[in-house]
Amino acid sequence: MAVGIEAVNAYVGQASLGVPQLFEARGLDDRRRGNLMMERKSVNLPCEDPVTNAVNAARPLVDELTPQERDRIELIVVGTESGLDFGKPISTYVQHYLGLGRRCRSFEVKHACYGGTAALQTAAGIIATSPVPGAKALVIAADASSVVARDTYWEPSQGAGAVAMLVGGAPAVLALDPGANGYHSFEVMDTLRPRPDLEAGDSDLSLMAYMECVVHSFAAYRERVPSADLTTTFDQLVFHTPFAGMVKGAYRRLRRAQAPAGPREIDHDFAERVEPCLRYATQVGNVYSAALYLALCSMIDHVRLDAPKRVGMFSYGSGCASEFYSGVVSPEGGRQLAGRGIAAAIADRQPLTMQQYELISDLGVERMSGVRDHAYDVTPYAEVYENRFAGRGLLVLDKVVDFHRRYRWS
Repeated sequence: MAVGIEAVNAYVGQASLGVPQLFEARGLDDRRRGNLMMERKSVNLPCEDPVTNAVNAARPLVDELTPQERDRIELIVVGTESGLDFGKPISTYVQHYLGLGRRCRSFEVKHACYGGTAALQTAAGIIATSPVPGAKALVIAADASSVVARDTYWEPSQGAGAVAMLVGGAPAVLALDPGANGYHSFEVMDTLRPRPDLEAGDSDLSLMAYMECVVHSFAAYRERVPSADLTTTFDQLVFHTPFAGMVKGAYRRLRRAQAPAGPREIDHDFAERVEPCLRYATQVGNVYSAALYLALCSMIDHVRLDAPKRVGMFSYGSGCASEFYSGVVSPEGGRQLAGRGIAAAIADRQPLTMQQYELISDLGVERMSGVRDHAYDVTPYAEVYENRFAGRGLLVLDKVVDFHRRYRWS
């Protein structure tokens, strides 16, 4: 039985900030901006959180289903590193606000940015063994950055958003290659969220861990698939993208380990087979558990899919876990994704002034986990809210009552 992604959609937020603008305001060394390869980043409003990102990504997929198809969703799993409670998953909110049936599994998984892949592979395994004809899973990778890391080089890459995937037996978007997976994981304290209001870590250590994992997970993949060749097996390659410059360095490292060549040949190969997956990341920033799947959307939207193509996928999560796996994308999946209008949504976000960005960032702590009671007043950022949310039917955070989050449609 073929299993994989039947449909996919991304939510990229409604507001954005220019990275050159941020570099200038923070007095950062502009020479390092080229290493980041970042142009803009998405910014969540204080009335947005991982739940709203998840639901706003998934709703178009769910709305397209017939009642019978909706009833076949027997699993809702959310991969996130932005959980809102030590016990309660955000998948229950997703289930409720999307109006999905109660006869299904529902849970949340966590392993930093690897969480989206953990969710997808778990769902694929469950669906592959389900005795129910046409069984489906709703998989969502959703995150929201914590308080911005002001005056650091982390800040320009901090994005916001989610990618939702419908997983089942008619995988037009990505048919997974069964058993073609390579893993590499170990204990390392590279990046972490020790408190709701803090993202911390060692950027150099994180880069080294990522580099080690891309080499060793692909080597493990080749043990499972001995015929695999980095340069000939895969039509395209898709990488987890904290920032695009990191992927460029990682691919050079992988080529040196697997298929050494001169700089010109490697750069040409990178431009042809890797660069298309990075285009959305340069405009949205790091969406954590969703980053690999936004990169998949970027690749599909920017490559000519006139025939099925095999794709190599590299997933990484700090702490750390990594996986290299593969699958096949189809022309049908390309046509389907084109109708989602992700590129148009990225272009349509409202640009923020630095003053608006600072205010929104300061108020962002109010949407973090641990808030017991709060009502979300949009007045301080009314211009952005009225332009981008009012009357658009997007889910927003309305209030927290004794830790229970209440949402409404804008």
